[in-house]
Amino acid sequence: MNQLFDTEFWSDLLDKVQGWLLEEFPGLLILTIIVVVGLRLVRLFLTRLKMRMVIRADRIGDIDGVEAAKRINTLMGIVRGLIRIVVWTMYIMIVLKKFNIDIGPILASAGIIGLAVGFGAQELVRDFISGFYMLLENHIRTGDVAVINGTGGLVEKIALRTVTLRDFSGVVHVFQNGKISSLSNMTKEWSAMVFDVGVAYKEDTETVMNVMKQVGDELQSDPEFGEHIIEPIEVFGLDSFGDSAIIIKARFKTRPIQQWAVGREYRKRLKKAFDERNIEIPFPHTTIYWGEEIKPLNVKMNGRLDENTGN
Repeated sequence: MNQLFDTEFWSDLLDKVQGWLLEEFPGLLILTIIVVVGLRLVRLFLTRLKMRMVIRADRIGDIDGVEAAKRINTLMGIVRGLIRIVVWTMYIMIVLKKFNIDIGPILASAGIIGLAVGFGAQELVRDFISGFYMLLENHIRTGDVAVINGTGGLVEKIALRTVTLRDFSGVVHVFQNGKISSLSNMTKEWSAMVFDVGVAYKEDTETVMNVMKQVGDELQSDPEFGEHIIEPIEVFGLDSFGDSAIIIKARFKTRPIQQWAVGREYRKRLKKAFDERNIEIPFPHTTIYWGEEIKPLNVKMNGRLDENTGN
């Protein structure tokens, strides 16, 4: 305790600090600058490399540019994260050495602790292995729309341990790779929008199918939506008999993530075409027996009953 008030103690301490600042600090400062600049150069290099790979993929006719960009973005994110971990780990080891801290026991302890953690953190190891195979087999990529364990959303981030989704409401969902039991990718290579169009029983199915095909062809010719459509609309025909309508099934093949925009525009145009041709899209109705006389009553969605009329 008396050493704190001893001028010789403070003099020796000041000399040591000055010696360390003159001998070790410049090297440490230069090392820090090299690490920071090096990481920025690596980031710039990976960005340039990613752009070149995307451009090259666009030039190859057999590879879809959007799909290639998704996979390249995902892999580059993983590579950059691994490089950062390696560089900062080496930097910390060098800094400890500069402070005359023996890193040998630290490395030995880290090995023993890692072995113990490996036995206790089997779930973590399973997450990493599952994430590795998921990336290797190209199941999903950043920018895909996927359904994981029953939850759908846009894939915002893929790491070796977790996958992050953001749903339509903006809620972020994080899934451990090892606990993903079901995965559905809705935007891999191409997407599709399926239509179940219900019309009244009195309508001629051939006429309805021709109108649906005509509207689909017009939409594909549209300069705004046509570039998102891969193939002409497929009208499969009468699919089922409903309680008050016959169901005609059709499908559009689109570029990834564009199926919803194309589907909304097609439904809007189809409704307009049906109205122009007086093709009825039925509403729920029933027949009520009133005593011995049968009086058909049409039940509209607003609940109003009009006797003997279709209004």
